[in-house]
Amino acid sequence: MKPLTTIPAAGPETTATTGARGPFVFIINPVSGKRGRHPGRLRRLEAFLKRRHLEAEWRVTEGPGHATQLAREAVAAGAGTVVSIGGDGTMNEVAAGLVGGPACYGMIPTGSGNGLGRHLGLPMAFDRALETLLVCRERTIDTGEVNGRPFFNVMGMGFDAEIGRRFNASARRGFLPYVTTTLRCYFTYQPACYRVESPAGGFEGEAFLLAVANSSQYGNNAHIAPRARLDDGALDLVAVTSGRLRDAPVLGVRLFGRTIDRSPKVTTLAGPTFAVKVSRPVEMHTDGEYHGLSDTFAIRVRPASLRVLAP
Repeated sequence: MKPLTTIPAAGPETTATTGARGPFVFIINPVSGKRGRHPGRLRRLEAFLKRRHLEAEWRVTEGPGHATQLAREAVAAGAGTVVSIGGDGTMNEVAAGLVGGPACYGMIPTGSGNGLGRHLGLPMAFDRALETLLVCRERTIDTGEVNGRPFFNVMGMGFDAEIGRRFNASARRGFLPYVTTTLRCYFTYQPACYRVESPAGGFEGEAFLLAVANSSQYGNNAHIAPRARLDDGALDLVAVTSGRLRDAPVLGVRLFGRTIDRSPKVTTLAGPTFAVKVSRPVEMHTDGEYHGLSDTFAIRVRPASLRVLAP
């Protein structure tokens, strides 16, 4: 990546006071969101940069893993803030290139779930999210790691990872297609037996899914770990121990009502590390991206390891 340059101003409007540090690099996933490609976003981004006279450039991703490479190149070229425009997968890749480094991470959420963006209180409307960058404050958050893979929102194993696999393979995006995928998966998925060891305690038994959360929700306001915080030096483990049809409606209401941790069908732990052993290989995802099967999981928090912009 070449040294960063300034987008020329288009008018008299001046830059707002901001906690964000330039130069900016925007990393765009062109196929995120409900309707596939959004060529209008690039035009709106360029207009925003000119109007606000920001020192910035943008890059467009070309495939899996490319956003991490672009983020690292941006830092090497002197970027003060690297901003993702995309969904949770793009968020994961860009943030992975910034963990432990000097640059700050900004987010324009344009995906289907946008779990971390919602937890941080970012607007879901594209133009509002751009303007919010200028009034955000910088804060430092924890990040997570499972079997060497970073995650920033939620990782999971079992049922929710299988949903992620099926949803990512589908051409449809949005809340309703996600619900449809969940229901189809629900009636065929078989639970496994988990053994969890942690300084915070342990868990052993059958579970339909096991999630480890850095933030409170999957996305779309489905709060799998209502008490999770981004800056407490701990991760929140949530084991849903029942997959029975009669329990599903109540668990669904609790998930969206921020009370799933109070259910007798749910076990929770909070701690800095978790060692998980499963009776059979189960599916795994990080921030909604599927990573295949495993029966052993080493999970840890990395305290205060990522600088982010938040309202």
